[in-house]
Amino acid sequence: MSTPPEIVEPKLDDGNNKRPAPDTVPPSSKTPPDPTPRTRVNKTVFIGSAAGVLGIALWAILDRASTDAVIGTAVTWVGETFGWWYSLIVVAVLAFVLFVAVSRVGRTRLGPDHSRPTFNMFTWTAMLFAAGIGIDLMFFSVSEPVTQFLAPPGGEASTVEAARQAMVWTLFHYGILGWGLYALMGLALGYFAYRHNLPLSIRSALYPILGKRIHGPLGHAVDIAALLGAIFGIATSLGIGVAQLNYGLSFQFGIPENTLVQIALIAVAVVMATVSVLTGVEKGIRRLSELNIILAIALMIFILVTGSTRFLFDGIVTNIGDTLSRFPSMALNTFAYDRPDEWLNGWTLFFWAWWIAWAPFVGLFLARISRGRTLREFVFGVLVVPFGFILLWISIFGNSALEIVMGGNAEFGEMAMSNPERAFYGLLEQYPMAPLSAAVATFTGLLFYVTSADSGALVMANFSSHLKDADSDSPKWLRVFWAVATGLLTLGMLLVGGVPTLQSATVIMGLPFSVVLVFIMLGLYKALRLETALVDSYQTSLHSVLNSRTNVPGGADSRRGWRQRLARAMNYPRHPQVQNFVSTVAVPALNEVCEDLRARGLKATLETSTVEAFGIDTADLCVELDGERTFKYQIYPVQRNVPSHALSSAAGGRYYRIEVFSLEGSHGYDLMGYSKDEVIADVLDHYEVHLEFLQQHCDTLHYSTVAENVPPKADWETDYTTVDESVAAPTKETT
Repeated sequence: MSTPPEIVEPKLDDGNNKRPAPDTVPPSSKTPPDPTPRTRVNKTVFIGSAAGVLGIALWAILDRASTDAVIGTAVTWVGETFGWWYSLIVVAVLAFVLFVAVSRVGRTRLGPDHSRPTFNMFTWTAMLFAAGIGIDLMFFSVSEPVTQFLAPPGGEASTVEAARQAMVWTLFHYGILGWGLYALMGLALGYFAYRHNLPLSIRSALYPILGKRIHGPLGHAVDIAALLGAIFGIATSLGIGVAQLNYGLSFQFGIPENTLVQIALIAVAVVMATVSVLTGVEKGIRRLSELNIILAIALMIFILVTGSTRFLFDGIVTNIGDTLSRFPSMALNTFAYDRPDEWLNGWTLFFWAWWIAWAPFVGLFLARISRGRTLREFVFGVLVVPFGFILLWISIFGNSALEIVMGGNAEFGEMAMSNPERAFYGLLEQYPMAPLSAAVATFTGLLFYVTSADSGALVMANFSSHLKDADSDSPKWLRVFWAVATGLLTLGMLLVGGVPTLQSATVIMGLPFSVVLVFIMLGLYKALRLETALVDSYQTSLHSVLNSRTNVPGGADSRRGWRQRLARAMNYPRHPQVQNFVSTVAVPALNEVCEDLRARGLKATLETSTVEAFGIDTADLCVELDGERTFKYQIYPVQRNVPSHALSSAAGGRYYRIEVFSLEGSHGYDLMGYSKDEVIADVLDHYEVHLEFLQQHCDTLHYSTVAENVPPKADWETDYTTVDESVAAPTKETT
């Protein structure tokens, strides 16, 4: 599968950086330092998965014959027994993510309501584009169309119809069904991490289904299944890379194709991944990944320009039409009446299992670059952008290969079928400047090969650790272990039977995690149902409040005279005025409400602190409601540029707003200018809305929280166009 580049997340500002972080959380209390380490190893998951991986790897190395026999028998049984399941689950996942995107809940963000994307649209789509490229795409873009043309699953071979169907099968296997799996995992990981402050972990998505049991054996089993699937998927990519790079080096430098060279290539990947982990060269790996993209595009343009350009453009358009028209019948085609078991296991079922195995890995990458995006933006971006590039790549290289075979070059066709690792280089040989283009292909493949090992080690180490939040990573020694373990597994499978054995093992290991996908969909569905219920309750309760009194959240202006309202609209308060309002009006108002709630027996707390970047106080009122969704009312200073239409006396510089935050994020209005009684009324309006939500929806949803014991946070988003770049952003702290 495709290898996402390393991404260096924007770091939360520690007060020393001049540029504010794009997404930070207001400090809500002065929490003492946590004496525990930031992350620790999940011993159950680590020992269970490590024992499984090392056991299989050593078994394959020490007893190749029995390993080959067992894997062959198992993959045949899985294909015959659960082939229908693989086809059904990938279609169900695509339908689910599309439903989420087009429904009302598609407006929900991967983060608080007020959050905005970390990366602009161009950068984001470029990184989605990067996630669609990998050494396996180079491997299959030539070999699969030729193989499907010469040995199709049905119909007559070597005909025009076989050529059209061969391209459709290749695009089908690399199409939106696979990217739907990535979209699901990205949605689940990003939603629960960035909207509910849970770790970027598979089990986080299962809390709405399993509750506290995610911390026990069931949660451990889910993570082990995800990790085993991921390591076999990554090992398959490394195995493909080893085979192709070995031939590339032989083609370029005459290095022999044998097991010893392949072992050396595996060792290179492990060593480079280890160096990356220990020396912190993530930025370098990211730059190499970006270079990969440029080189890959250059190769594609080279073939397009030096080949049959008109034929290739005709082929692209025809491939798009055939894919759209034939996709529905192919999606659920299990070949019930004429079942080619060997073909199914080697192609369609392998690809679905491979996509499933890679889903947690690529989903994590997609989530980390998509914070602040709406669910709708995320789904359509993931489904459309990467596949758009893949379609161009496969159409250009696949049609070029088919043109050679259909032109009478039977030797090339036989080589692409029997030695698929040679197919890409065999195609380049048919074009001018073959030594140069082959060198570029070898270098590109080597970089993808190394970044697969490096990124895979990081993700697997994270899956086997207790991560305290979405910004933490696993210990370095654990990443080194998984880099070595992946190398051993790849070596063992290659010794048994090469790439076909890795493909068979992936089909087997993808089955357990395919069941987990069902629970992930159910958990995400229940959590998004809660989102919809909360929005409906808020709107209904506001209407009720409006009919019973004149004030609504953010509506204090309706009770003022017109001169007061006009004066407030034209006022752009600076630091002294804002701090005075917080200390003499807002905090005393919240304190009165807190004391009264305590007097009535509720667990109410009011925490205050100073935002060091601004020198302005913030206050956070929380009410715990016996295991139900916590009520939160936080006031926090937000800095903005004075607009250009302001009076000359106010123009220029910055001004401050005191915004109201709840668990869902900022409500987008300013408290500045409210009286003490108006602030109290605003708090009570929010509290009544919260109680109305619990009253109306807990009986039907059976819960009002997505996760237990999650510290309530209200992310404060800065905006590069409106925030003073000389002022440090506040630091993320736990409430």
